[in-house]
Amino acid sequence: MPACRGIKIQKKRPLDRHPPPAARRRTQDRPCSVRRRRREGLHAAVALAIVGRNMKPVIEKMNREEAALAVEWAAREGWNPGCSDAGIFYDTDPDGFFMARLGSTPVAVLSAVRYGDDFGFMGFYIAAPEHRNKGYGGLLALAGIKHLDGVPVGLDGVEAQQANYARHGFVMAHANVRYQGIGPGAAPAAAGCTGAELRSIQPADLPGLFAYDRRHFPADREAFLRAWIFQPGATAVLAHHDGAIVGYSVRRPCYHGHKIAPLFAASPDIAAALLHSLRSTVPAEEAFFIDVPQPNQAAVALAAASGMVPVFKTARMYRGPAPELPLSCLYGITSFELG
Repeated sequence: MPACRGIKIQKKRPLDRHPPPAARRRTQDRPCSVRRRRREGLHAAVALAIVGRNMKPVIEKMNREEAALAVEWAAREGWNPGCSDAGIFYDTDPDGFFMARLGSTPVAVLSAVRYGDDFGFMGFYIAAPEHRNKGYGGLLALAGIKHLDGVPVGLDGVEAQQANYARHGFVMAHANVRYQGIGPGAAPAAAGCTGAELRSIQPADLPGLFAYDRRHFPADREAFLRAWIFQPGATAVLAHHDGAIVGYSVRRPCYHGHKIAPLFAASPDIAAALLHSLRSTVPAEEAFFIDVPQPNQAAVALAAASGMVPVFKTARMYRGPAPELPLSCLYGITSFELG
């Protein structure tokens, strides 16, 4: 090749696959926080390298009105959010909603809601269809992780994104399965055999309800629950026995049908009674949904006994220590977006 004459090419030295013991010890002795920062720096470099082949977006926080866009995109993806989710979710952590823009055009969204110093949850990880595979979502994920620094973080990952979450340090805990039914339907056989009484949740019930919820969720979320329970069009029911709360659930209207979420109960019979009570408020021929933690086989059996069918599955994943929750009492989680 004449054009290359006179150019001295330096041979690459072979990689040392076996560094000396002292070097290995130095690597192993580094604190976990140092190794984690280096790993996160690598993730950032990869995301920036991908973005480098495209236009670089501006990452900024959403305002309350812009949070509605994330809900609209979720509806477009078939996630079926609630009609009042945008405001309730945003007010839970106004600093936890992020958007990537190219000029004035939104190209990706993400929520990273922080529940004080105890827990965080990431959701709404969506890029506009024409802007996917360009690294914009990865940059948003880094912004969300930074906002949630110092607390364990959960998310519900769709199958197509689970490998991406794993690269950011998330580990699968279990599957959550969305079941669909048609209301109102017949009651499960156990629905009238609880020994507990059901009634609508009233403001005076909230202190006891907050304490009960805290045993079934990784953090206090009093402000969220106030808005969730009394949102427009919702029905909220608790079960009590000998003066103690032994379960509660909420039905809310969604873009398509209704969702029953959460559904926490001390026993399968109480869960069946709560489910039937809320199902009876669903108009005839309208759909309702519940998101069931798959390890709770009693919850899976209840959904089947109620004539419901699985339609969607996610992976509950955690970054940091997974919270210790009584999965046997969780018959339906609250949401795929906020945990």
